[in-house]
Amino acid sequence: MTALPELSGKVALITGASRGIGYGVAEALIARGDRVCITGRNEDALKEAVEALGAERVIGVAGKAHDEAHQAAAVERTMEAFGRVDYLVNNAGTNPVFGPMADLDLGVARKVYETNVISALGFAQLTWKAWQSENGGAIVNIASVAGVAPSPFIGAYGMSKAAMINLTVQLAHEFAPKVRVNAIAPAVVKTKFAQALYEGREEEAAAAYPLGRLGVPADIGGAAAFLTSQQSDWVTGQTLVVDGGIFLNAGVG
Repeated sequence: MTALPELSGKVALITGASRGIGYGVAEALIARGDRVCITGRNEDALKEAVEALGAERVIGVAGKAHDEAHQAAAVERTMEAFGRVDYLVNNAGTNPVFGPMADLDLGVARKVYETNVISALGFAQLTWKAWQSENGGAIVNIASVAGVAPSPFIGAYGMSKAAMINLTVQLAHEFAPKVRVNAIAPAVVKTKFAQALYEGREEEAAAAYPLGRLGVPADIGGAAAFLTSQQSDWVTGQTLVVDGGIFLNAGVG
C-alpha cells in the first residue's frame, strides 16, 4: 500500500463524489493530505467510494443534492467528524433530457435547475454559516463549457451551468475577502455521466480536441486542487475552462 500523505489540516466537502469528476476531485485533495466528506445518492456506491479512497480520512453522507435536509446533514456530519469545512466543491448535477429547447418539458427544466444550481447555493450558504464566514476557505463550482457556449440538445443543462457561473461571481463578491469562489468549466470528461456524448465513438470525439483526447476526472481534480490551494490565493470569481483546447476550434480560417 502507498503511504498516506501527512495530514494538511484542511477539510473538504465534495458533492456528487461517489464516482466521476467528484471522485477525481476527492482523490486529488486526499493525495495532498486533506480529509474529505463526499456525498452521493446511492448509499452502496458511496460506501464503496469511501473504502476505496480510505475510510481513515473520508466519510460519506448519502442523499439527494437538492434535498435541504441532506445538505444540512452533510455539513453537520463534516463538522462533527472533522471540526471544520475549509473547502466546498459543488459537483452534484443532473442532465435527464436530450433534445431541442423548443420541446423542453418545463418540469424537467425546473428539476435540472434545482439540482444543478439551487443545491449549490444551499451548500454554500451552509458551509459559510458553519465555518467559512469566520475562518475562511474556498468554494469551487463544477460548471461546464455548455454554460459558456451553445451546446445543441443539452440546452437545459447548459442553461443551468450558465446560472452556476453567475452564482460563482455573485458569491465571490459577497463572500470576499474571507472565501474565494471560483468555477471550473470542463469539456467532455470520460465519466458515466457523459458517456452518451462519446460512447462508441470516442476516437472520433477526441479527434476534435487539439490535445487529442477527452478529459479524465484527474484533469478536473488537479484544477480543483489548484483553486483550493495557496497558489490561487489571489484568484476569485473566475471560471477556469478545462477543455483540451476544444474552444480553439471556434476561430476562423
